[in-house]
Amino acid sequence: MQLHISPSLRHVTVLPGKGVREFIKVKIGSRRFSYRMVFYSLLFFTFLLRFVFVLTAVNAIDGETKCSTLGCLGKKLGPKILGRRIEATIPEVIYQVLEEPVNQSEIELGPEIPQTLEDFVAEMKDGQSDAKTFAVKLKAMVTLFEQRTRTAKIQEYLYRHVASSSIPKQLHCLALRLANEHSTNANARLQLPSAEFVPALVDNSFFHFVLASDNVLAASVVASSLVQNSLRPERVVLHIITDRKTYYPMQAWFSLHPLTPAIIEVKALHHFDWLTKGKVPVLEAMEKDQKVRSQFRGGSTAIVTNNTEQPKVIAAKLQALSPKYNSVMNHIRIHFPELFPSLNKIVFLDDDIVVQTDLSPLWDIEMNGKVNGAVETCIGEDKYVMSKKFKSYLNFSHPLIANNFNPNECAWAYGMNIFDLAAWRKTNISQIYHHWIEENIKSDLSLWQLGTLPPGLIAFHGHTYAIDPFWHMLGLGYQENTTVADAESAGVIHFNGRAKPWLDIAFPQLRPLWTKYVNFSDRFIKGCHIRAS
Repeated sequence: MQLHISPSLRHVTVLPGKGVREFIKVKIGSRRFSYRMVFYSLLFFTFLLRFVFVLTAVNAIDGETKCSTLGCLGKKLGPKILGRRIEATIPEVIYQVLEEPVNQSEIELGPEIPQTLEDFVAEMKDGQSDAKTFAVKLKAMVTLFEQRTRTAKIQEYLYRHVASSSIPKQLHCLALRLANEHSTNANARLQLPSAEFVPALVDNSFFHFVLASDNVLAASVVASSLVQNSLRPERVVLHIITDRKTYYPMQAWFSLHPLTPAIIEVKALHHFDWLTKGKVPVLEAMEKDQKVRSQFRGGSTAIVTNNTEQPKVIAAKLQALSPKYNSVMNHIRIHFPELFPSLNKIVFLDDDIVVQTDLSPLWDIEMNGKVNGAVETCIGEDKYVMSKKFKSYLNFSHPLIANNFNPNECAWAYGMNIFDLAAWRKTNISQIYHHWIEENIKSDLSLWQLGTLPPGLIAFHGHTYAIDPFWHMLGLGYQENTTVADAESAGVIHFNGRAKPWLDIAFPQLRPLWTKYVNFSDRFIKGCHIRAS
């Protein structure tokens, strides 16, 4: 029997022989765990370490040896650790029991399962159990630990889903206060932009940025960071698109917090005459998508009570329920050529980014006729963000995907994109996008599960130009491995993932990169108790 412990104490591997002899591995600490999960993982880790000693006591249990103390067992195990070979004395019945599939009814109806390692060792020492009884109880105890660990994982995923999908009361308060301000204060109803700057909205000599958001606080950070870091703010035009319910709060905020000399436009979707049901395929597709998701997913309760699926699969299904994946704000980007018919080039910004440098050089990038300038995400070791290929987002077990795309093709990122609208209008990108959304709905969401990136990868296939990763650092909402120093050196940082910087679950060391653009002395911010930490 061989025992290997990694230097980081994150992996323990026991290799006793064949079948279960070949591999028993426990991994703890590789990513963030809830406290309960850490507890059970550590308990299981300790259990396996001492299990190596307990197994050698089987001879004593069977009466082959009169060894009855752990000290005696250490003598038998010592030569193993030192690399010397000794003949295995573990009865074959133990391996037979451990290799048999877990029978839940046997566990529930069988002998009482020890709840702690101490109980198990004491029971084995004090009782006259044979090898089979020893193995049955050991297997039941391991299964119990696995069930508890699985439950803890799923609970953590559920709590994070609820935390990331809910609207914090502070943001709800901000929207209500601004809506009230809009109705009572004429200064909160100013035309944006003022009449003298309206011609700049269609002037291609300006730097045009587009932000689609229904989050006033998030939009304010994007706008402030963009303008404050611009070397020529007087040439910046920021087009903010929001929905009907957020339009008045958004207009009130930017009316009362002007970013002069930059030009800010705030428009709601209903202000675009052509964007009506029956004329825009994506809106009809979204309605169908919502119906299919509600039937296919069964809601969060049905998801977490599934006893057969792996926790990671359950986490993915919970994430698919996130409201943002059914938001018009998320899909409207595919209609930029129609939304801005007079513009030739724009830079799209997600509402969970922070701009940290002047972005005007993006207009000097020659994209060689490509439509979408984006950072590729298959160029790093980070499995959460920068090691993504088509197979990370599309279901290549489905023949419709497998027959049309390469699973190892590099994916790219939404969130900070250069769109050549003039080149886009010469393509059928938008039609391809709509076609594949319909195909996914017809297949009960079996082509992909989440968001707008998968159909975006398909629609912009062959039309994407890779830009320098400096312009877009991703993953600050997925994991906290990114150092503050590395994040500060990026042109744009993106809090994509669940740990948004305006939520309590944000990573504390990364959140200041976002909060530095929030004025916490502002009367609306203070009145809604929005704080830096």
